[in-house]
Amino acid sequence: MGWRGILGFEYGIVQAPLGPDISGPDLVAAVANAGGLGFLRAPDWESPDYLRGLIRKTRTLTDKPFGVGVVLAFPHEENVNAILDEKVAVLQVYWGDCSEELVLKAHQAGVKVVPQVGSFEDAKKAISVGVDAIIVQGREAGGHVIGQEGLISLLPRVVDLVGDHGIPVIAAGGIVDARGYVAALALGAQGVCLGTRFVATEESYAHPTYKRNLIELNKTEYTNVFGRARWPNAPQRALVTPFFDEWKSLPPHENEVNQPVIGHATINGEEKEIRRFGGTVPNMTATGDIESMAMYAGQGVGLINEILPASEVVKRLVEGAQQLIQKEFSGL
Repeated sequence: MGWRGILGFEYGIVQAPLGPDISGPDLVAAVANAGGLGFLRAPDWESPDYLRGLIRKTRTLTDKPFGVGVVLAFPHEENVNAILDEKVAVLQVYWGDCSEELVLKAHQAGVKVVPQVGSFEDAKKAISVGVDAIIVQGREAGGHVIGQEGLISLLPRVVDLVGDHGIPVIAAGGIVDARGYVAALALGAQGVCLGTRFVATEESYAHPTYKRNLIELNKTEYTNVFGRARWPNAPQRALVTPFFDEWKSLPPHENEVNQPVIGHATINGEEKEIRRFGGTVPNMTATGDIESMAMYAGQGVGLINEILPASEVVKRLVEGAQQLIQKEFSGL
């Protein structure tokens, strides 16, 4: 069988934008070179020049198209302008209003817009403003989780809603291997978006301790103990580390503001303090008490048992899915 891609990409494999800067140029370029769609993650503050630098650095590592993810809950207008100026292939948006105006502006610059949604209602809204594809996120997903529904029930409803609008639906949440890819295709998705699996790659900018924990631990929990002040009402799915296990019932009135500084990191070119419960996952530059920092992961983390090159992740997904479909399902 021929393998179908999405949005002009060879394969329907998407590497989620991983914050704060875990999906840097090295990871995004590796995914792009392997035929997938990789997303840089824009800073959570206005930093258009730095973002241009990230985009240009990525372009020195690949001649293939890629995208940038922007969290609309944070200041983003100048960052978005930089993305459109640079004519990046895809703008991914999350956690905020994907307006008709934004979509129009992007389309005028020749940039496709793909919001990530966590509910049927938000998917409906996205279709009405003319987006190019939709990422549907289930509650199984790692990091900040926008909806309450599981992927297996939400995804087919959105697929039915899209109908013949020609908007690809991309499944996100707990998918790490070829079996998850084929399951998503069976539910009507045209692509899959993976976060945790790409954090656990050689090219990801995650701290080695974070990567090691993704391999060694396999339990996650849906929580709101991290980043209550910085990003309120934004629950997250985190790895159950010994630190998290001890503190997961943090009283509701507590937040990171009055907590001790447990480390430092250079994030998107700026020196940052990391406070306990700050919700910043440790990147390669993080120092201090790494084990007490937030480590986000989706429910599929138990299926991840080795750090792989990103190209190998893409290859195994594509080849594994083709094999599964031909062997298991072709004679039905």
